[in-house]
Amino acid sequence: MLPEPITYCFYRYRGLCLHTSIVTTFTIMMAAAPLQASVAPKASACGYLAGLIDKAPPSGPLFLPSYPTVESGPLHAAAYLYDNAVAAIALVGCGEQDKAYRIGSAILWAIDNDRIWHDGRLRNAYAAGVVANGPVKLPGWWDNTQNKWLEDRYQVGSDNGNMAWAMLALLSIDDVNTGSRFRDGAARLGAWVAQWADTRGTGGFTGGTFGHEPTPEVRTWKSTEHNTDLAAAFGLLAIRTGDSRWRDKATAAEHFINTMWDSACACFAAGTAEDGVTHNPILALDAQVWPLIALHGAVEKFASAITTAEQRMSVDEGFSYGEDRDGVWTEGTGQMALLMKLLGRTGRADSLIAVVESQRSPDGGFYATTVRELPTGFVLDTDPTKPRLYFRLSHLGAASWAALAERGFNPFTMTKGLP
Repeated sequence: MLPEPITYCFYRYRGLCLHTSIVTTFTIMMAAAPLQASVAPKASACGYLAGLIDKAPPSGPLFLPSYPTVESGPLHAAAYLYDNAVAAIALVGCGEQDKAYRIGSAILWAIDNDRIWHDGRLRNAYAAGVVANGPVKLPGWWDNTQNKWLEDRYQVGSDNGNMAWAMLALLSIDDVNTGSRFRDGAARLGAWVAQWADTRGTGGFTGGTFGHEPTPEVRTWKSTEHNTDLAAAFGLLAIRTGDSRWRDKATAAEHFINTMWDSACACFAAGTAEDGVTHNPILALDAQVWPLIALHGAVEKFASAITTAEQRMSVDEGFSYGEDRDGVWTEGTGQMALLMKLLGRTGRADSLIAVVESQRSPDGGFYATTVRELPTGFVLDTDPTKPRLYFRLSHLGAASWAALAERGFNPFTMTKGLP
């Protein structure tokens, strides 16, 4: 049994946490980070992503670091699956299919070469770099206090939303020139996720697993965001394979999303509590934006979600993660910019893209937020008295959504249009 130390999940709804035992380290690091974005000329967001691939060794499956400027600790050389999946899709939208192919190949390798699992699942994060022979490496760090190697329980778990993004990434690369292996890989992931279909409440899919093998914890809550990802991934898989069972699963996920709509709030609930029924009332930006981009007809049916986001989550010309509005969430602002572009509201899209562009980091990437610590409204799994936060670090996910907005490329449909 591997050690289960800090639950360090620097991530959105499914993690985004900073445990008290490493707060000091990151406080020191953040104090040294400038709060003013660089004004030097930079490559486009697409150019930045392409450059990350070009800087890596020249061949082989590749995972990119989610936080490329972090030099030590739990985030150093950690390649979050979600970030890499969105980066692969963005590269396809940028016309860089060959570069996306390397990330997709790493995802395929990870399905077949886990150190213990051989059931079609992926981990939430891997060690960044070229994937060599043998089991794919997981991220971790040496703890001098305990004098041993540690791994993060979120990173080694398997969130179903992340599985869905990996499916979308593989399907974005799938075409007549790649045979069926990317499509087949997406189907294998879909088969693993299918076991988490829920019969409680309004159905949908639960969260996945958290923690180390051999018996990770099962997550019984349900996420609007996760189910949006799955509705899109299963729907696209049904189209690519011609297999109607995937359409049935897409319909189940979409039904759950529809029932998360609160007409009084004109918003989507974030999901449910562990009972699978009680709505989680937290207002999260991606839970408002993604259904409109991913689901057929949703942008007309739930258009008032845009107004709610504008009224309750806008800040400094951009958008925050939630209602605290303590700073701009770069990734989410890019998501809203993409929605505006897909709706033909180019002026609004351009103004939001300008906000995203203002958050360039010295490495040419994009800071995750404009402030040192951005609350999400969620709390830590391990300590509910402590909040989950985004930090002002260069972030692959932010750069990837910047590229998607820049190109007007919908990651849920692989087109420049709404579903």
